Amino acid sequence: MASLDTGGGDSGHKKGPGVKKQKRMSTRVDMTPMVDLGFLLITFFIFTSTMSSPATMDLYMPKDTKNEEELNKAKESGALTVMLGKDNHVFYYEGQLSPDGSNFKSSSFDPEKGIRSVLIDKKKHTSDEDMVVVIKPTPEATYKNTVDILDEMTINEVKRFALVDISDGEMQLIKATEGAGGK
Repeated sequence: MASLDTGGGDSGHKKGPGVKKQKRMSTRVDMTPMVDLGFLLITFFIFTSTMSSPATMDLYMPKDTKNEEELNKAKESGALTVMLGKDNHVFYYEGQLSPDGSNFKSSSFDPEKGIRSVLIDKKKHTSDEDMVVVIKPTPEATYKNTVDILDEMTINEVKRFALVDISDGEMQLIKATEGAGGK
């Protein structure tokens, strides 16, 4: 514990004009309890940091290929392009986008009638190795929507997908659809 050294222990000395004042000795603090407290804090923080494990997401990387023609090959029948718009809107088309935009459709993140049902339906009609989902977030799309669509890929066990920049033609089509109140 803390100890205080005040000098002499003489309680019978006289006070008066002829008596010299004694010098006071410096106080000495015992640091043993402080060191114990420090070790307890270090132990506590190490224990709590090991108890909370970080949440991670699996990331599937493509296989390395030497031939550049093989890199971007995908069957048109197995391709699904998903575009993320503002206000949780999801737009998609299968295969190539037709010039008149007739195969351009919109959806949402609704679990029953949204993009999940589109992915399930596409997965039923396409083999796993032929199915490719191209995800194109617009500048208005939120980070949450991007994470949600990546979660949908994991939930539906879609092995092949890619995040790609959206083209100007697709942006114009999205703006025209949003302007017409299409959902």
